[in-house]
Amino acid sequence: MMGCDARVRAWWSNRQALDGRLFGGCAKEILCQTGWARSVAGVNPYLTLLSRGGIRRREAEEALARLEIHELPSARGCTYVVPSTDFALALKVGQGIGTEADLRLARSLGVTDREVDKLRDAVVSALSKGPLDPDALRGSTGGTVRNLGEAGKKKGMTSTLPLTLGLLQSEGEIRRIPTNGRMDQQRYSYALWRPNPLAGFRLSTEEACTELARRYFGWIGPASLGHFQWFSGLGVKAAKAAIEPLALESPKGMEGYLILPESRASFEAFKPPREPEYVLVSSLDGITHLRRNVEDLVDPADRKNMVFCDKELKAIGGLSDLYNHAILDRGRIVGLWDYDVETQSIAWTSFVGKNKALEEAVRKTEAFVRDELGDARSFSLDSPKSRAPRIAALRRTGGGANSR
Repeated sequence: MMGCDARVRAWWSNRQALDGRLFGGCAKEILCQTGWARSVAGVNPYLTLLSRGGIRRREAEEALARLEIHELPSARGCTYVVPSTDFALALKVGQGIGTEADLRLARSLGVTDREVDKLRDAVVSALSKGPLDPDALRGSTGGTVRNLGEAGKKKGMTSTLPLTLGLLQSEGEIRRIPTNGRMDQQRYSYALWRPNPLAGFRLSTEEACTELARRYFGWIGPASLGHFQWFSGLGVKAAKAAIEPLALESPKGMEGYLILPESRASFEAFKPPREPEYVLVSSLDGITHLRRNVEDLVDPADRKNMVFCDKELKAIGGLSDLYNHAILDRGRIVGLWDYDVETQSIAWTSFVGKNKALEEAVRKTEAFVRDELGDARSFSLDSPKSRAPRIAALRRTGGGANSR
């Protein structure tokens, strides 16, 4: 499908609450209605909650501390910030993805299942006295953590501890706690999770996948089977089986795209807002990330705009993922941005003419990042240094209608 029209883009924006319909809501409700927020030690969870509900950093972290929301290994085995109502579902659909590969790698390095089981028991015993960080766990598990030497280092598994912690997390036995309460950094301690959120969960894996599909198409439908397959990490056969009970329908003029039957009438009657609704979101925002599709949000007139990607320029209409954060207007990508730590400002370019509303949206997000976060990393390895070429490209004229 070569892009989508303004009405469809605005519908996705509405489903994602980027039109302000959930402003003033709580973090848990926002994630319930618009989807789990991808977390890779970047800014996305914060910007997800800010853009949809006006939630500031302190409020987001208080919700995290109260376990109203939490970061979990879930879809595709990847980490997402999830509402408490979905803790069990998120863990269930993520089980076996990633951990099985890690176990195979450990076995190839001479690690036995019995050795892993012994370390699991030792970790649980150590955490029964209270939360511990990885260094403290190594010293509290009676020598059961084994260093895997140069062979392990070459394959990305330096010891048996990360493997074991990953297994226990996927089973809901333990959870990890940011040492400073922040969702955009990677320093954690670990704690027992009691009661285990999976303890009363009765859905089979297949039923859980159907529930994930029900939520998914509510968050971002219309979407294709391929979009859902990518998000869920399921194979084609399993993805088809997951959506079958939902009796999804294809909207008129959107062959290959599916929507929940109960949403179809609202979708077909939907009229986009007349006035612009500018909002700054992260490169991993749900409106792009859930379908891993940039093209549908790009206006045909902007499709050939060249943007900086890693080491070269590419047309934005051909991208699956964004390399910069995005500026949206009713679901349309109208600009790109990144945060410049050195100048404590947002570098941005727009594909549309400047106006006061657009500049005000940039100013507000800039103040939030500067005063409350200090940076807006896309992911854990994103740094001011690695970001410099992107910022330079944004500030060069010619990258769009306007740049700053």
